[in-house]
Amino acid sequence: MSGQVVTRFAPSPTGFLHIGGARTALFNWLFARGRGGKFLLRIEDTDRERSSPEATDAILQGLAWLGLDHDGDVTSQFEGAERHAQVAKQLLSEGKAYKCFASQDEIAAFREQARSEGKSTLYRSPWRDVAVESHPDEPYVIRIKAPQDGTTVIRDQVQGDVTIRNDQLDDMILLRSDGTPVYMLAVVVDDHDMGVTHVIRGDDHLNNAARQMMIYQAMGWDVPVWAHIPLIHGADGKKLSKRHGALGAEEYQKMGYPAAGMRNYLARLGWSHGDDEFFSDAQALEWFDLDGIGKSPARFDTKKLENLSGQHIAVSDDAALLQELQDFLSATGEDCLGSKKSALMSTAMYCLKERAKTFPELLEKATFVIADRPLIPDQKAAKNLDAVSRCILKELTPQLQNASWSRDGLEAVTGTFAEAKEIKFGKMAGPLRAALAGRAVTPSVFDMMLVLGREETLARLNEAADKEPEVQDG
Repeated sequence: MSGQVVTRFAPSPTGFLHIGGARTALFNWLFARGRGGKFLLRIEDTDRERSSPEATDAILQGLAWLGLDHDGDVTSQFEGAERHAQVAKQLLSEGKAYKCFASQDEIAAFREQARSEGKSTLYRSPWRDVAVESHPDEPYVIRIKAPQDGTTVIRDQVQGDVTIRNDQLDDMILLRSDGTPVYMLAVVVDDHDMGVTHVIRGDDHLNNAARQMMIYQAMGWDVPVWAHIPLIHGADGKKLSKRHGALGAEEYQKMGYPAAGMRNYLARLGWSHGDDEFFSDAQALEWFDLDGIGKSPARFDTKKLENLSGQHIAVSDDAALLQELQDFLSATGEDCLGSKKSALMSTAMYCLKERAKTFPELLEKATFVIADRPLIPDQKAAKNLDAVSRCILKELTPQLQNASWSRDGLEAVTGTFAEAKEIKFGKMAGPLRAALAGRAVTPSVFDMMLVLGREETLARLNEAADKEPEVQDG
């Protein structure tokens, strides 16, 4: 198949963007974008009872968070119903489909009898070859004439060639008796009309491919390249479900994973490029190919996701990371950082990014930036502000007053002070952390001093030295 690559993501708007759907969207996006092609978005909203605008919004928000931009407008499958019906009627007029007047009761009775006799329940309509003159004036469905002998081969880029006997294919309904098109017809017509060249989707659709190929072939249309990807399983090897924890993309955003980490992890979930685990978007776009997709279900591993997320936070551009941090606060209903705190966060980012796997972890390290005076230390930090420690701070603070406010200058003053007092610096680090951040675990005390500046650092040290600390609950 020559020409421009066109892929699509076609979710049903019946809920959030499932993590499996997010990976399908990513694979389609990577394949198209890496080849200068188009990535289209279609909302399959034909099930009017279960579809909702809220679910559509949730899907769009999930894709936006993941940074998976699409080309052109979002297409609604429901709005194409007239076009879908037109194709069914064309096949009818060409003798490739027929009117079936069998009632639901007749079909149910046939299946029940077939079951009781141990025969195939595949319905063979008696109306397939009945002349039009003999048709009753009653409601009917339009069925496609399925091939009755030979085989259909699905040439799949992931699963290999999958052969299905044509006697296993029924004369699928195209148009219901109320004139509405079925999903199978709508998908094929939409994919054809949108110029989709590659259909990359979950392998739960593999059997649908054979039935959909009947429509492509009956219409004389090019069959797209199929790539059916295995589903995602939980750590226990069972299909991913609510019992495994978070399922929706927006839940992972609210848990504080960076989008780049999520993209990297989802790309590796069922696809590989040698032994590469950590890679950039640019590398993923260059490397991604259908050949790298495995046939076995991938297992979701939160530890691996955390590890990759931490690596992406560490190498992220500071300004972009700060923006994503603000988006995280907004998504979780927290107040965003004001301009003053944002500026401080930008300055501090170099000492916050290392070893933070999620945004909550990064924010915990940034407590010294975000907290306002008077600081109320947590229980561990408060233990480092006993009477002796406060005494040390009281004596150290004036020494810092005239220090050169650089790492070397601060290290020199505190080192000289420790030597004079015959104490190790470690003895001073705990009280300094508690005074500057209200926490026992923080970035380096010198990094905190440099970020906060002379005036704020001295003010916090004086406050901590002057009185016994209040302690946070818990």
